[in-house]
Amino acid sequence: MSIKINSAAPTDREVVLGILNNSAEALNKLYVAYFPMVLQFILNNNGDEDDAKDVYQEAIIVLYNKVKSGSFELSSKLKTYIYSVSRRIWLKKLAQQSRKTSNIADFEDVLVVEEDMEQHEQKDMQFDRMKLALDGLGEPCKTIIQDFYINNQTMQDICEKFGYTNADNAKTQKYKCLQRLKKIFFQS
Repeated sequence: MSIKINSAAPTDREVVLGILNNSAEALNKLYVAYFPMVLQFILNNNGDEDDAKDVYQEAIIVLYNKVKSGSFELSSKLKTYIYSVSRRIWLKKLAQQSRKTSNIADFEDVLVVEEDMEQHEQKDMQFDRMKLALDGLGEPCKTIIQDFYINNQTMQDICEKFGYTNADNAKTQKYKCLQRLKKIFFQS
């Protein structure tokens, strides 16, 4: 019997249920899935990997305590929630450091560069809508759009894959598919 390790991000529901059931596996998956995002944020904002580990640990504790207390209501994606909590923790630490050093100028760029939580939620919602629109597009359009925009295939590759007579015909089909995708996206 082989054990399959799933490296994909856990669903929000899996994480909440895992915390409620004291599952170390759920917390490990959560760590693997979202730590790189927090690490990147900390590294881009005057921190190092140790800072990122500390901040991420605190954010997971905040999530854990909220879920365990029954006061946790997820109004955005869990990824967005963790990012937001980590961001607040880090900015608070930077503010405390600046009080010690009395030089807020060192950290002004952090506050300017960072996006608002609402913008992250908005992007998440748009990605979800785009995924639904893409799923509703049907074949061959869905594959053509994915091959061109996500898999970076050339029009010649697409032409050969779908049996179009030439790359211009494939390009025309891609254009029609894109128009259908836009229509579906803006109707949802």
